Amino acid sequence: MERLTRRSLLKSSAGLAAGTLLARPFVANAAATTATVWWVQGFAHEEDTAFQNMVANYEKASGNTIEYSIVPFAAMRQKEVAAVTSGVVPDIIDLGDPFFAVLSAWNDKLEDLSDVIETQKPLFMPTALQNGYAYNNVAKKRGYYMIPNRMTVTPFHVWKSLLDKAGYKPADIPKTWDAFLDFFPQVAEKLRAQGRRNVYACSIMISAVGFDAIGHFDHFMIAYGGKDLFTPDGKVHTDDPKVREAAIKTVTRLATAFKKGFMPQAIQNWNDNDDNNAFHSKLLVMDFDGSISTEVALWNNKEEYNDILTLGLPLGNDGKPVAGIMGTQAMVVPKGAPNITVAKEFLKYSLEPKVLAALLKSGLGRRLPPMKSIVENDKAFWLDPKNEPLQAYTRQGIYGPTISPYEVYNPARAQVSTERLFPLAILDVINKGVAPEAAVDKAFKRTEEIFAKYPIAQS
Repeated sequence: MERLTRRSLLKSSAGLAAGTLLARPFVANAAATTATVWWVQGFAHEEDTAFQNMVANYEKASGNTIEYSIVPFAAMRQKEVAAVTSGVVPDIIDLGDPFFAVLSAWNDKLEDLSDVIETQKPLFMPTALQNGYAYNNVAKKRGYYMIPNRMTVTPFHVWKSLLDKAGYKPADIPKTWDAFLDFFPQVAEKLRAQGRRNVYACSIMISAVGFDAIGHFDHFMIAYGGKDLFTPDGKVHTDDPKVREAAIKTVTRLATAFKKGFMPQAIQNWNDNDDNNAFHSKLLVMDFDGSISTEVALWNNKEEYNDILTLGLPLGNDGKPVAGIMGTQAMVVPKGAPNITVAKEFLKYSLEPKVLAALLKSGLGRRLPPMKSIVENDKAFWLDPKNEPLQAYTRQGIYGPTISPYEVYNPARAQVSTERLFPLAILDVINKGVAPEAAVDKAFKRTEEIFAKYPIAQS
């Protein structure tokens, strides 16, 4: 459902007057003008309120008007594609699908926002910066086509109460990758022995329906030594034996977990929200899922919220840290936008550290800052020991090793992801009896074909 909210409604929003920011360096004093923004609806109502307050503060400081729509995530995917295809576009789109941005940048459909990024560039973490750095096949160079202002990583979520009922404590959870994963079937088996028949060890998405399975596969590849399947120069390395071995391990591991009954049968067809629902129903002991949306959904039920153990990535089997993928909720300006001047001015305003910090903090921390200094300047919030999920999430994303989603290296990977090549490889092993080696080789062959269509000039 689309929710249209105009300036008159903003004035009655709760907390509107609080924290109003005046005399901003990137606010012009020109005659009032209007820009249109399509904004993705937050997982929690507080995220939408935080955005509304930011808009109201900008309008008061600038004299400009922001007309915005708050659109559900899935609907935004359709809306943004339709707009760019038709040429009837708003001034700013808050992305419902990051694949859309890298493909649109490739096709020269987005404005280069490097001048916006430059206003705060020294403050950005390197991974956050790379998230917005896409290749334009017309200009034959990279540029900052996305404003990466709300970051996310993928933690593990575990029910403390289910651990306790099975006779375990959080300290019993192993610290290395495979040992970590092997622990949760033991928990589920003990719970089943107590009469909880309808409980499973974990959810690691293998479905070809949603997007989560793509990032989950990537994390396993990294853990097993296959990080360089795709590299920042935009190349694919399916010919690397180490990469192939990691892919075979990943497909084997996830297919075996399913076939042994560690995951629900229905997971083959789950969409991205289904694992959240299953976890909240305590159908799962552990869920691997991006952001702390799982926890934030229970924000008003503090007993349940505090019952979730949020864990960063375990170490690799070699005992070394595993780099997590840091994704972004980003904003773009499509070519043909009617008011690029005000759009860029609003984006510059939104990136000012105090403004951005207020947006993220008011949104309960579900999205992480792209700037480490925002955390350093407010450790009482981001690293609050009484808010264990947020503290663990912040430590993973801000202080742990991270890399960008592979799609920003080359939009060919976006097509690979859209075709769900690697989730389908896992499902082929499960449902068709295909050998993991053959399933990987099939996926690799199609990946090579796609990458051949997206050559990137090397400087």
